[in-house]
Amino acid sequence: MAGPLYRQIARDLRRKISSGEWQQGSQLPTEDALMKRYRASRNTVRSALRELSNWGLVETLHGKGTFVTEDVPPIVTTLTTDPKTGGGGGEGRVYTAEVAASGREATTSDTVVGVQKANPAVADALRIPEGSDVIFRHQERLIDGRPWSLQTSFYPRSLADRAPGLLDTGDISDGAVTYLRSLGIEQAGYRDSIEVRKPSPTETEFFGLPSDGRVEITEIYRVGFDQYHNRVRLTITVYRADRNRFVINVGKVPISEGLLPASGGGNEQDDSSGTV
Repeated sequence: MAGPLYRQIARDLRRKISSGEWQQGSQLPTEDALMKRYRASRNTVRSALRELSNWGLVETLHGKGTFVTEDVPPIVTTLTTDPKTGGGGGEGRVYTAEVAASGREATTSDTVVGVQKANPAVADALRIPEGSDVIFRHQERLIDGRPWSLQTSFYPRSLADRAPGLLDTGDISDGAVTYLRSLGIEQAGYRDSIEVRKPSPTETEFFGLPSDGRVEITEIYRVGFDQYHNRVRLTITVYRADRNRFVINVGKVPISEGLLPASGGGNEQDDSSGTV
């Protein structure tokens, strides 16, 4: 085979995948095993695996290894909520229920909690001065062990005077929205802004995306309003664009096969699902 050694290795590995010798979802040999098999350096083997990733043939799962890419069915997330059942919203236990309804398992990382200065985007969304202190709560969300989404919620630091639990490390048992409601801070509605864009290096690593950026991500900015029209939270959720679909129901929508029921109109509905 002609060309650089890493490309020769990549072609040979691609042949094994194309022939079915390595099937979808199967794990590739370790870097050490490939180094021994091809008498190549670690950097050369990594370049070959990167080539396969760029071709969309493999994906690397953090701490687990490199696997032949599977045709993964998308998850359907209902962004609006049903005022009767609380279903939908893409957050908290309702999101977990939607995933479970598709026959799959949703898990989350430990919640990372802290205080930081509001960058321009966060400040604009919450209508607070840039550089103001905000509370952040961050989780990594997985489905069947695969990195699936990143979710970070921001709250004005002043909210902690009434809701000190926002600064507690770990999960809020019933979700932040329910917790705030118990303190008289009612989320009367929320507004979603949806953007499809190229992933950042951090997102590329988390999702195991090809480094050429051909797989985009979907980012949803959700601003929550209380009963007095104050902006009480910003939740930013990032998904792989190729493995997710989103449903928005307006008006009296009948139950559709394959989708969770969700009646009620628009995004300005009560969200009892909670979030981080």
